[in-house]
Amino acid sequence: MPNSSSISEFLLLALADTRQLQLLHFWLLLGIYLAALLGNGLISTAVACDHRLHTPMYFFLLNLALLDLGCISTTLPKAMANALWGTRDISYAGCATQVFFFLFLFSTEYYLLTIMSYDRYVAICKPLHYGT
Repeated sequence: MPNSSSISEFLLLALADTRQLQLLHFWLLLGIYLAALLGNGLISTAVACDHRLHTPMYFFLLNLALLDLGCISTTLPKAMANALWGTRDISYAGCATQVFFFLFLFSTEYYLLTIMSYDRYVAICKPLHYGT
C-alpha cells in the first residue's frame, strides 16, 4: 500500500467564534461589497453614458472601476458565505481559482495605474503632444 496524500480542501481561520460576531462580520462585508458595487457601477455608468467623458483618462478610469469590481468579487462573496453559514473550508480548486483571479486582476490594476500616471505626465509636461 503506497503512502500518498492529496489536498482536497483548505481550512480557513474564522474571523470570530461566536455567532453574533460572525453575523456582524457578514453585515460589514455586505456593506463594503455593496458600497464598492454602487461606487464602481456609478463610475461605469457615468463614463459610458456621458459623451464628454469619452477621453483617454476616463477610459482608464472605467477600466479601473471594472477591475476593482472583479477584484472585490473574487474574495468577498466567499468570505460573506463563510461568515453567514459558519463554514470554514474552501476547496483546493476554489482556492487556486481565487488566488489566480485576485493576482491577475490586482496586477492588471497596477499596470493600469502606471499607464494612467504616464498619461497624466504626458498631458501636463508635454501638452502639445497630448491629443484628446
